[in-house]
Amino acid sequence: MKAQTDIFGKALEAYFQNQKNQVLTTWTNLTEEDDVPLSYFYRGFKQMPQLEKKALQLTWGKVLDVGCGSGSHSLYLQNHKKLDVTALDISEGAVRVAQQRGVRKTVCTSILDFENQKFDSILLLMNGMGIGKSIEKLSLLFSHLKSLLTPKGSIFVDSSDLIYLFDEDDIALWKEDEIYYGEVNYGIRFENESEEFPWLYVDPDKLKNTCIKAGLNFKIIEKGPNYDYLAELKF
Repeated sequence: MKAQTDIFGKALEAYFQNQKNQVLTTWTNLTEEDDVPLSYFYRGFKQMPQLEKKALQLTWGKVLDVGCGSGSHSLYLQNHKKLDVTALDISEGAVRVAQQRGVRKTVCTSILDFENQKFDSILLLMNGMGIGKSIEKLSLLFSHLKSLLTPKGSIFVDSSDLIYLFDEDDIALWKEDEIYYGEVNYGIRFENESEEFPWLYVDPDKLKNTCIKAGLNFKIIEKGPNYDYLAELKF
């Protein structure tokens, strides 16, 4: 998502100000358009998918919530687990909403520009690794996250393996061309504004190899029903 247009932030603010049945339309170069109710980004703990619940249950200590959105994860950790949480997002609108909902510590910046602090738990949920944009750049993201992690800290990430979208001919083609199928063009539209940007979905094997290159240990915590999974990265 681009900070300049901030369509996602505008959508979150519109719903916060008037909670009617509004949607954020999403698509990729691999999938058709899908209308996501904006209420989904305001869900409480009970409404969250199991993988998100598990990540929040395992989160401890001083926390950095990367790509915090409206602040739902941060609010649960701050208010129910009484943790010290910093919520970070590049979207100005998202950060404003998180603040108005009661998140005490917020930062509006790119994670790559955030430094000189240490955290016990770093969260990149709702496929937060997508901000890496490509496998090559994901290694750079992990190297930066390492600089923010305490020696015994953990990075919790979830993602999906998009392999289910392809048939055998497709798989043979992208292997031949050395194209990683999880690197997609992602689009969003709200009201009359739209944008597309590079986004990344990572299969477990590729994530493990990327972690090794970045000097991180990798462990799958739990698998979901739709090729999705939660992983923990540590020193």
